Amino acid sequence: MKCPTCNETLLMSEKNGIEIDYCPSCRGIWLDRGELDKIIERSLAQDTPNNNHNSNDYNRPHKEHYKEHYGSKKKSFLSDIFDF
Repeated sequence: MKCPTCNETLLMSEKNGIEIDYCPSCRGIWLDRGELDKIIERSLAQDTPNNNHNSNDYNRPHKEHYKEHYGSKKKSFLSDIFDF
C-alpha cells in the first residue's frame, strides 16, 4: 500500500496486537478500521488514576510526592505503540 501523503510504500508494524501501517519517509501513521478504538480502550485502561491519596500528600513538594508514590515515570501505552 502507498502512503497517501508522499506515495512511499508503507511498512507494517505490530505493537501489542495492533497492526500499524507507517511511512518511513514522512513518518505518517495509518490505522485500519477499529485499530484506533483498540488504542483508545487500552490507553484509558492503563491511565486509570489511583485514588488512594492522603490529604497531607498535597502539602508536600511535587517531586517528593511523585517519587514516593510512583517511583520513576512509566512510559505510556501510546509511546510503546508508536515507537518506531
